[in-house]
Amino acid sequence: MNSPAAFADWVRTALDTYEQPLVRYAHRLTGNLENAREVVQETFLRLCTQDAAELEGRLAEWLFTVCRNKALDIRRKEKRMTSLEIVTVEPHEPEDSPSRQAELRDSAGWVLRLLDQLPSNQQEVIRLKFQNSLSYREISGITGLSVSNVGFLIHVGLKTLRQKTRIAERSA
Repeated sequence: MNSPAAFADWVRTALDTYEQPLVRYAHRLTGNLENAREVVQETFLRLCTQDAAELEGRLAEWLFTVCRNKALDIRRKEKRMTSLEIVTVEPHEPEDSPSRQAELRDSAGWVLRLLDQLPSNQQEVIRLKFQNSLSYREISGITGLSVSNVGFLIHVGLKTLRQKTRIAERSA
């Protein structure tokens, strides 16, 4: 960035774009909203020390990686494992009727409860892929897994979710 104002705008745009997804992600990793907010604050403080040109084209991957590492540090320090919390998913079409919106929220909540039954590594890659729209390469960079392992975990996780959905539909 050529000027402090341009750098400040870049950081502000990154904050506006990624703060909420990072808080949700860190919350799932730490199990504590206050810790998650602290992790995200530290992530953005670290961003302020970076060269914007070096992060060109990989800002999301960098932010999620730093956030993940800080969240895992906190989790290790607390030495406790917590279950991932269900995130409320809002429908994308605000003009839907209230009953349709309620139906979508119920369905999304049901899918997220099924997702919580998967192993944590499958949950993490599926959430990064579908809730944060990250590529396999970006997820690989964040988690330290190979791209093929990310693809395998997503494939197995989705296959398990489909099976659980079919079983639940037959039971209903």
